[in-house]
Formats: sequence, structure tokens, C-alpha cells
Amino acid sequence: MALETHASAVAFGLKPFSRLSQPSEAVRQFTPNWFAATMGTGILAIALAQFPAWPQLRTVGEGLWLFNIGLFGVFSLLYTARWIFFFDGARRIFGHSVVSMFFGCIPMGLATIINGFLIFGLARWGETAVRIAEVLWLIDAGLAAVCGIAIPFMMFTRQSHAIDQMTAVWLLPVVAAEVAAVSGGLLAPHLGDVHTQLNVLIGSYLLWALSVPLAMSVLVILVLRMAIHKLPHVSMAATSWLALGPIGTGALGLLVLGEATPAAFAANGLDAYAGAARGIGLMGGLLLWGYGLWWFAMALLITIRYVRQGLPFNLGWWGYTFPLGVYAVATLRLGSLLPIGLFGILGSIFVALLSVMWVVVSTRTARGAWRGELFVSPCLAAP
Repeated sequence: MALETHASAVAFGLKPFSRLSQPSEAVRQFTPNWFAATMGTGILAIALAQFPAWPQLRTVGEGLWLFNIGLFGVFSLLYTARWIFFFDGARRIFGHSVVSMFFGCIPMGLATIINGFLIFGLARWGETAVRIAEVLWLIDAGLAAVCGIAIPFMMFTRQSHAIDQMTAVWLLPVVAAEVAAVSGGLLAPHLGDVHTQLNVLIGSYLLWALSVPLAMSVLVILVLRMAIHKLPHVSMAATSWLALGPIGTGALGLLVLGEATPAAFAANGLDAYAGAARGIGLMGGLLLWGYGLWWFAMALLITIRYVRQGLPFNLGWWGYTFPLGVYAVATLRLGSLLPIGLFGILGSIFVALLSVMWVVVSTRTARGAWRGELFVSPCLAAP
């Protein structure tokens, strides 16, 4: 029976790692791109928890969050193994102008897990969940800051870049810091010591500032690049959505920090600035959300154009998920603060689109991973 099952699997092209010369190639070819899957899965889990009237969605979201923890753990082991057993090949990533950008996916994927501890973990483990989230946030903030500084420095000193080859992947190492800022805003109210709350919030504002202005600068160059050199190759189609990431996360960061800051400021004798923080959070978040609406429409139109050409699947398709997810959560957050029902409706539509896209991308990723065809490290092919 076992032999018959194996033969059937081979006949249908289901033999594991059938596209690899040997199973160890899955480790040798493993890249940080895979962590984009933890970003997409994590943001869907968080988005599904934003509907208190639908507890079933929260249950599904919690299941996805727990699955995402396992996924992040497996990817971490695989990438660590690559550095241990294939060090010479692994270190070539620093000179690659595209794959190196995906280092930012690691702290961003971790941030969704941290947020899950505060959204789902409190009911399960209480104060322990807060302690875990606090430790993980410190690690995440450090990784995000390093990515946001070290990767651009390597772009300036050892990598080859050209404006006509630029895509929105330039944003990935930069955006990680503002994602960590959102997690800090969620974490701070749960900390018992008011001075620690203030430290986390100030650190989160600094992380936001470390990311958003630079990301907006990159977007300006990106608009110029597309106007002059037109759209990137179809293999980079999903990057059209990446611009929505820093905008949605930037808006969400201001909203979350604006809600968390007043109480911490008041407890630390900074009452005079408490109201300003809330106002800046709401108005800044609203303005960024409006800017994101332009990028959402543009990404949608660009994607429709690409679909007509035929879209080859690759791990870059996860770029359709996280940016849309953070924009959806920011939309729902605005809907909870403003007496305007349109935000709630749009947020629900965005989450529905995110759910459909996640099913499509995760299914194709699982199939490609099983066959081994997605384990490709461009760094090894580069001269």
C-alpha cells in the first residue's frame, strides 16, 4: 500500500522536492523571501480579530496566529541552517541588490506574532503573554533598526543599483521600523510600570520617524521611475502593492500611538502634550490613509494590466497580502474612531479581499514548496 501511494504521488507530480537535485537544496536555496509568508499570514490573523461582532472570525484569526508562530519557527530554523551549513553561499546575499531587501521581512513577520500575543495571548496566558511580547518587541525593534540602517548602507557602498531597475522592494528594509512602532503602541498600555510605558512609546515614535519619512522619499523616486521607465517586469508585479505598506503602517502607527500616548504622558507629568498626541495621531493617520487610497487605486489598475499579460507565480505574490492587510486594519481603526460608516465598510471589503488573496497565495506556495520549485536563491546564480 505504501509503495502504491508513493507511485501515485510521483505520477501526479506530488513527490516532495521533486524539482530539487537533492532535499538539502531546500536549505541551501532558502532566502528571507519566505518570511513574507509569515507577514501575510500574521496580518490576516490580526485583521480577522477586528470584528468583535463576529467572534467566529476571531477564532479563525487565533488559529492562523498559532499556525504563524510555527511557520516563523520553521523558517528561522531553515535560514539558520543555511548560515551554518552553507555559509559561503548565504553571505552572498549582502551583495545582491534585490534579495537583501527581504531581510526586512524577518522583523516584520515577528511583529505580527508579537501583536498576536497582545490580541489573542492575553486571554490564554494573561500577564505571561505581556512579558513574552515585551521581550520579543525589544528584539524586533533592534532587528528593524539594524535592517533600516545596514541595508541602505550596503546599497550605498557594495551593491549595484539603477533607477530603471528600481522597484518598491527598496521599501522592505525601511518599513520594518514602523511596523515595530505599531507593536510598541499596542504593547505600552499593557505594561505595569508607567515609566516603562513612556520609554516604549518614545522608542516607538523614534522607530516611526526612522522609517516613514525615508519611505515617503523612496515613493517619490518610485513615481519618477515609473513615469520615465514604465512598469517593472511582470515577475515583479506584486511590488506594485508594496507602496501601500509604509502608508498603511504609518497611518496605523500614528493612530495606535495616538490612543496609547495620552495616558502614559499624563502618568509621567506630561499632561500638556497628551491631547496633542491624540490629535496628531488621528489627523496624521487620516491624511496618510487618504494618500494610501491613491496608491491602492494605482496598484489595482497596475495589477489588472499585469493580469492581461499573464502573471507567473513566485514568492513575490505575498506582496499582495501584507500591504493590503495593514491598510485594512488602519481603515477599520479609523472607523472605530470616526462616526463615519464608510470606513467600516471599506475596511471589511479590504479584509475580504485579503482573505481571498491569502487563500490563493498560500495554496500555491504550499504546492510550490512541496515540489521544491520555490527554493531558488538568486544570490547563488549571480556572478
